[in-house]
Amino acid sequence: MRRPSTPLGLTILLLVPLLVGCASSAQSSVAPTMAAKPANPELILSTTTSTQDSGLLDVLVPMFEQQTGYVVKTIAVGTGQALMMGERGEADVLLVHAPDSEKAYMAAGHGADRRLVMHNDFVVVGPADDPAKIKGEKSAIEALKKIATAKALFISRGDNSGTEQLEKKLWKTASLDPKGQSWYQPTGQGMGATLNVAAEKDGYTISDRATYLANKKNVKLEILVEGDGVLLNVYHVITVNPKKSDKINAEGARAFADFMVAKDTQDVIAKFGVDKYGQPLFFADATKSDADLGL
Repeated sequence: MRRPSTPLGLTILLLVPLLVGCASSAQSSVAPTMAAKPANPELILSTTTSTQDSGLLDVLVPMFEQQTGYVVKTIAVGTGQALMMGERGEADVLLVHAPDSEKAYMAAGHGADRRLVMHNDFVVVGPADDPAKIKGEKSAIEALKKIATAKALFISRGDNSGTEQLEKKLWKTASLDPKGQSWYQPTGQGMGATLNVAAEKDGYTISDRATYLANKKNVKLEILVEGDGVLLNVYHVITVNPKKSDKINAEGARAFADFMVAKDTQDVIAKFGVDKYGQPLFFADATKSDADLGL
């Protein structure tokens, strides 16, 4: 005997709820997880010009904003000025590269937390004809001595940035004070602008490698000295002490600091620049300590 058939209309009515339920289940399983909008979404990041000029922040900031819902206002200045902004409560979080100044900043209670993010190195660059004959010199100190002896033009940032602080330390170690010398000219500007001035005037300068490579096509300067351990360039992320101001976005600062040391972010940092320059512009260090880098 044949089994009784179900009328077509009734079959459709029975199937519709089942299909809708399946579709809803499928959609919920693949829908992207959106972060809840922060109570205070505006975040001020004070950072060095090198992270801006290298293009790294053009990649990382949109990632952070998309993942967290924060809106970042980036202020790119020298590390000295960035630290001052934090001290005055004018920024929420800092990304800087002057370890000695950072330690003093933390000791004074201006920062809540400081974490290692990445490093690259500084290089001494100059004109191809190299009037001071420093090309291939293994010691950055000896290179500066040769520049001073030759009275070859040296262009300094002169902005109390992490780069200038490193430069001052090198001059001091060399027992030299170039300030006021006719061959020593500060720009008071960021790294990209200082490279342009050095190129226009056929002078020497010290640059972080990332900013140099990012500007290499536009400046006629060559790397003449590199690889000296004193040229290590280390970056930390610092959350500003919320006691500095009731306007400090402490929650947002912690979110940004967490983001900078997260594995996915560190992977992006480690690969940044490889496709364009054939080498990474930064080395990811969140799994290391200052002691690992000799700080």
